[in-house]
Amino acid sequence: MAETTTEKTGESLNIGVQASASTVAPATETAKKKWPDKGGFYWGTGRRKSSVARVRLKPGEGKIIVNKKDMNDFFVLKQDQIAVMAPLKAIDGEKKFDVHINVKGGGTTGQAGASLLGIARALKEYDENLLQTLRDGGYLTRDSRMVERKKPGQCGARRSFQFSKR
Repeated sequence: MAETTTEKTGESLNIGVQASASTVAPATETAKKKWPDKGGFYWGTGRRKSSVARVRLKPGEGKIIVNKKDMNDFFVLKQDQIAVMAPLKAIDGEKKFDVHINVKGGGTTGQAGASLLGIARALKEYDENLLQTLRDGGYLTRDSRMVERKKPGQCGARRSFQFSKR
């Protein structure tokens, strides 16, 4: 290592190419510990198509409220109910968390997909050890598919106007 001295103080500084092991902090210490907000909630935001879901999650008895309604009343289709519950089932937490979801925009399937992502992100905030389970299930991956725009000179995104030979 090269050693230089400062002119004013006369202190020596170590200038080297490699850092010593004691100066580099381990990865586990640099990870931030997430704390709940004042109400004890962990937050997660999910998006799907044009739907946005803001999810608040805290340990409780398993109630899921969507836009101030019970989940089964809000999401009528069984596939949407299964989608919303999927991240909780993956970690065996159906009866361990109270979930409050505020969702707007899009249709019911897009809202269910947004809620799924929001719940998974809130669970990740709650406990970093759940990250691998949620990632393996694909619950932390945002579905980026959107509606393709209408093109000029055509009926829609792909469909052309009707062709007339005569």
